[in-house]
Amino acid sequence: MHFDINQLIEQYGYLAVVIGCIAEGETFALLGGVIAHEKLLRYSGVVLAVMLGGFLGDQLLFYIGRRFGSRILRRFKKHQGKLKRANRMIRRYPVLFIIGVRFMYGFRLIGPIIIGASRLSPLKFLIFNAIGAFIWALVFVTLGYFAGEMVAPWLHRLDHHLKHLLWLALAVLFVALLRLAFRRWTRRHES
Repeated sequence: MHFDINQLIEQYGYLAVVIGCIAEGETFALLGGVIAHEKLLRYSGVVLAVMLGGFLGDQLLFYIGRRFGSRILRRFKKHQGKLKRANRMIRRYPVLFIIGVRFMYGFRLIGPIIIGASRLSPLKFLIFNAIGAFIWALVFVTLGYFAGEMVAPWLHRLDHHLKHLLWLALAVLFVALLRLAFRRWTRRHES
């Protein structure tokens, strides 16, 4: 089995970054920057992929907030004071809140839901979400790019050992599945 991680990254890297940034965000943005440093993907392409993923994820959360926001937010009984403060900030500084929410620890996922529940204009959110996603992508991909200097030697060692780790993981999985099958077989025959 020939497993070339670099070829996989070159082939599916941008798509993986988009999907990763929809789901998680900063980690994939930083990793994308490291991969751009390694010249496996273009820096500008990674910035655009991170921006697209962050933008799409927040748009989805915004519309979830518009549709189900009040029901979702009622479940955060302990945090109602924080939610009220966030709503005041949205009313007073909507542009800054939309752009800045992705940089606020603890508000990365819930922030767009709060904004959606606040009934802010979808067009206004769309425009400033795109601007915020671009700034966010530029910052985190650039951080990852420069961190690539420190991380690259470690990645090269990992790539060298990845084939062995993959085979080890497959062997562990095979043994675990055998144990599970054996347990089920013995339970059926003991009854």
